[in-house]
Amino acid sequence: MKVSVSQQQLAHGLSIVSRAVSPRSTLPVLGNVLLATDEGRLRLAATNLELGISCWIGAQIKDEGSITVPARLFSDLVNILPNDTVTLGVNPNTFTLSIRCGTSSTEIKGIDAQEFPPMPAGDLSDGVQLKVADFKEMISQVAFAASTDEARPVLQGVQMTLAEREITLAATDGFRISVRKAELPEPVSRPISVIVPARALSELARIAQDGEAMLTLSAPPGRGQIIFRLDNAELVSQLIDGNFPDYRAILPRAYKTHTIVSTQALLKACRQAEIIARGGNNVVRLSLEKHEDRPGEIEVSAQTEETGVSEAKVEANIEGPTLAIAFNVRFLREVLEVIKTPNLVLDTNDQKSPARVQPVGDESFQHIIMPMHLG
Repeated sequence: MKVSVSQQQLAHGLSIVSRAVSPRSTLPVLGNVLLATDEGRLRLAATNLELGISCWIGAQIKDEGSITVPARLFSDLVNILPNDTVTLGVNPNTFTLSIRCGTSSTEIKGIDAQEFPPMPAGDLSDGVQLKVADFKEMISQVAFAASTDEARPVLQGVQMTLAEREITLAATDGFRISVRKAELPEPVSRPISVIVPARALSELARIAQDGEAMLTLSAPPGRGQIIFRLDNAELVSQLIDGNFPDYRAILPRAYKTHTIVSTQALLKACRQAEIIARGGNNVVRLSLEKHEDRPGEIEVSAQTEETGVSEAKVEANIEGPTLAIAFNVRFLREVLEVIKTPNLVLDTNDQKSPARVQPVGDESFQHIIMPMHLG
């Protein structure tokens, strides 16, 4: 293999695929990145057997070939090379990659590309087209609510359901539920319901470019995998096997107190309270109080014996009975950070019942959050 590429493009490509590298594996090749010529471009790929990411960059191909080299070592080297053309060459007898750029020359010992796990070639002919910007927003509003507890693998995933012209993403860790729906550009040829690792979706959002670009989603039946194809990149993830909780059955049907408040004002008050609350058990107390002669208000407070007391008042439009309710302040802050509208709706029933957070005028997203015990 002999290839010439731009240092900037090579560094960018490595930043895309390197997150799929397995840092601790009994298979040394999983710590490597694959470099291979592919139809006039250079393909970079990495996998940990659960997640695989490929990226294609423009290149001048003089000789076809492939090799795998240690990802961390190669990335560190490329990142400090000058902004110039990089020439890559492979000695197929010693599996050595030579890297020349400007006046510098380096050789790195690699592993035969034949040992690299094959990345599945998905049939994207019946794939579902999604607008990248919209799908990234959906991921941001749902993936954070997935569990990080490895003992509950199903909850580490996001349930993705596609039926007719609608796609729904849902995630829960047992204390909160985030649900986001969107309309598809075209109806799907068959219904799809899969559990995708939240980490895979977060990586997809990281590598996807903003703008008007489209991506193609494919979940071939019986393969246990999902494929996301972007313009110059592809992400393949193993699906999570299991039964996702029926979250629809536990969504409250009605609420007694309906509060409309500025998203940024409530978020600022929660961030202030979190500084105090994180020194204890992360509890923030919201006191919702309406007034007959003036706008209602939410008092956002936190108190711990070790840290101190924080109080902030936020003006709000409140309909229904006065209520004091407590939440995990991090959980509340995280959902406020992904709401895009200037105002939000907080719907509540009582101290012990789940509350709903929703953007004003947008029913495509709802977040259910369990309250904490008020001492």
